[in-house]
Amino acid sequence: MGSYRIEIVVIVSLMVLVPNAKGWGKDGHAIVCKIGQGRLSSAAAEAVSKLLPRSAENELASQCSWPDDVRKVIPWSSALHFADTADSVCSYDHTRDCVDQRTGVKNRCVVAAISNYTNQLLQYGTYTQSNYNLTEALLFLSHFIGDIHQPLHCGFVSDLGGNTINVLWYNTTQKLHRVWDDNIIETEFERFDEDFDGLVDAIQKNITICI
Repeated sequence: MGSYRIEIVVIVSLMVLVPNAKGWGKDGHAIVCKIGQGRLSSAAAEAVSKLLPRSAENELASQCSWPDDVRKVIPWSSALHFADTADSVCSYDHTRDCVDQRTGVKNRCVVAAISNYTNQLLQYGTYTQSNYNLTEALLFLSHFIGDIHQPLHCGFVSDLGGNTINVLWYNTTQKLHRVWDDNIIETEFERFDEDFDGLVDAIQKNITICI
C-alpha cells in the first residue's frame, strides 16, 4: 500500500516540473501532461494507464482539458480552477481566499482541489474500495497542476484573473488571461512549425530537477 502512495506523489511531483510551458489552453495542458506522463516510474505509469479511459489510448495529454470541457455540465467545478485574492493582496490565505466567489462556498479553489484529488488518488491500489471516481480524480488533478502554474489562475478577484484587462498582443486586442492561456503557446507553436513533439522536446531540455 505504501508503494502506491509514493507513486501517486511522484505523479504530482513530476507535473510540477513543467512551468516553462507558458500557456494553459488545450495545448498548454497537453504539454504538461505529456511531459509528466513521460517521466513517471513504471509503477506510476501502469496506474495512470489503468485509470485512463480506453479512448485515451494511454495518452494522458489527450484528456488533460476534460475539466475545462465539463465546466458547464459540472458548474460547481468552475471555482476549482482558480485561487484569487483581493486587490493588491499578493499572499494567499486559505481561509480567506479559497472560496467560490459566486456562491460563497468555502474550500472551492484550485489549492483545495489539488489536495482533495491527491487524497482520492492515494486510495488507488489499497485494500479499501474507493468511493471516488479515480479516473476523474486523475484528470482533475492533472489539469489543476497546470492551472496553478498559470499566474492569472492565482490573480485578483476584481479583474477575474485578468479576464477584464485588455492588452495588445501583436496587432490584436486580447484579454490578458487569454494571452497567458492561449496566445503565448500558439506563438511558440508557430516558431516550431506546429510541431507539438518538437516543442515538448525543447521544453524538456530546459527542465532542471533539483534533489
